[in-house]
Amino acid sequence: MQIPTLTTERLTLRAFRESDLDAYAAMQADPEVMRHLGVGPNAGMPRTREESWTSMAVMMGQWALKGYGTFALEETATGTFIGRAGILHLAGWPEPELAYALARHAWHKGFAEEACRTALAWAFKATGAERIVSYIKPGNAPSARLAGRLGAVNEGMGELLGVPCEVWVHRPVPTAVV
Repeated sequence: MQIPTLTTERLTLRAFRESDLDAYAAMQADPEVMRHLGVGPNAGMPRTREESWTSMAVMMGQWALKGYGTFALEETATGTFIGRAGILHLAGWPEPELAYALARHAWHKGFAEEACRTALAWAFKATGAERIVSYIKPGNAPSARLAGRLGAVNEGMGELLGVPCEVWVHRPVPTAVV
């Protein structure tokens, strides 16, 4: 299994490493980070260190099973882990989702858009998908604004594993014919 490493002007999108666990667990323990994330009985709840480790393992396993997945985000200038972004498509999910989460210290710096734009472009090229969605919980205005800036269209309300959500649809950006 080869997980690509992608770079932007400020970020490195790469495979998770065991050494990311402390920073990832701290991010997932933050109630503000987690309030709009997740499905099932723990939706919107902070996660323990053990749950965070399991989350990392699931994301790495998806790469092995599907050939695409979620990247760890590292601020290139500092080498600091700041979050995750990529494509989630777990058991029971009707479609692959562009998903992201950033540690609070990385908010309001444009990292989410930079990471999501990069991951989305890679995913469309690597998978040939015609459609990737963002499942956004009602009231999560920052994620809805980001989806709009990325070119997604809100197709209305849907449900993901029993959780109501807005379904924002991303499509590949057409390339110019020269």
